[in-house]
Amino acid sequence: MITLPLSEFRANASSTLDLVQQGQTVRIMRHGKPVADLVPVRASAADDSLPNWKRPFTPVQLPPGVSLAQAVRDEPDGALV
Repeated sequence: MITLPLSEFRANASSTLDLVQQGQTVRIMRHGKPVADLVPVRASAADDSLPNWKRPFTPVQLPPGVSLAQAVRDEPDGALV
């Protein structure tokens, strides 16, 4: 882990982010006390580049002859998700 005072982080933010991108963890100090840790993004978070509303999903399959209102009314909470 690399420790930097806030003034040095401000002066070298771009190069500090390069270190984090390479896998280093950087702790930022203010008046000798830690205020933040910059850590690399986890692989799973990097793979989730699309917001939830843009990700593909499987549509709900309703039984034949059942309306959506009936299915929602008859199913327990969250069963149609």
